Amino acid sequence: MDIEAYFERIGYKNTVNKLDLDTLTEILQHHMRTIPFENVNMHCGEAMEMGFEAVFENIVRKRRGGWCLQINQLLYWALTKMGFKTTMLGGYVYITPVSKYSSEMVHLLVQVTIGDKNYIVDSAYGGSFQMWEPLELTTGKSQPQMPGIFLLTEENGMWYLDQIRREKYVPNQEFADSEILDKNKYRKIYSFTLEPRVIEDFAYVNTYLQTSPSSVFVSTSFCSLQTLEGVCCLVGSTLTSTKFSYKDNVDLVEFKNINEEEIEDVLKTAFGISLEKKFVPKRGELCFNV
Repeated sequence: MDIEAYFERIGYKNTVNKLDLDTLTEILQHHMRTIPFENVNMHCGEAMEMGFEAVFENIVRKRRGGWCLQINQLLYWALTKMGFKTTMLGGYVYITPVSKYSSEMVHLLVQVTIGDKNYIVDSAYGGSFQMWEPLELTTGKSQPQMPGIFLLTEENGMWYLDQIRREKYVPNQEFADSEILDKNKYRKIYSFTLEPRVIEDFAYVNTYLQTSPSSVFVSTSFCSLQTLEGVCCLVGSTLTSTKFSYKDNVDLVEFKNINEEEIEDVLKTAFGISLEKKFVPKRGELCFNV
């Protein structure tokens, strides 16, 4: 696999010789603004493959996206290839409807060490919960970013990532009470330990997320891409566009229902996705939030 092909995919043209925080931040931002967090393949009748050759082929050569086991695996590979000191970690996602963290390790994230500091890097959480900059691995420190204020805390070896969010303004009021919109000002995101992981540790969950009736990825199709101003999401056939800090402490969230004839064009123009098979958007009782 060619690192230059990866750089071309994400549009990164700057130096690869400085392994500092600025370079790490720029790689993360290019990665998250060009590679969608999505499960479209599942709803085209195809599998979400986890093997790295398949991941590279799908994301880099076919210019598609994926979920954390694919997107963050590619990011981990690229940062390691560049010479960063990296560690693959596993996380437990907070499930809002039941107010608890997942019992299974379902999220892949990356730790990067620069000098005497450690950082958490994650390009695959999607929506307005996505970090835009590496988070310093330190407990109890508020870390403001464009999507909101992120906070890492540690207790008995378990780390917790939370987010303090702005208010949401929805001009089209018929969508103001949509279950897609997360109105919580304080949001728990996921927990994790610093135990090093390998990709094989996620084999079970890769199957589970594609087959279990309790998996949100099975019940709902989702595509999310960070923009320069915010984030664009397609949940089922509902398109949302969020502009961060539209005004003081308020984000602007606009909704639009997309008809079947428009879906493939929206995927191409908003997310850069060109499909080879028929996509059937789906939105069940289990739904993604934006």
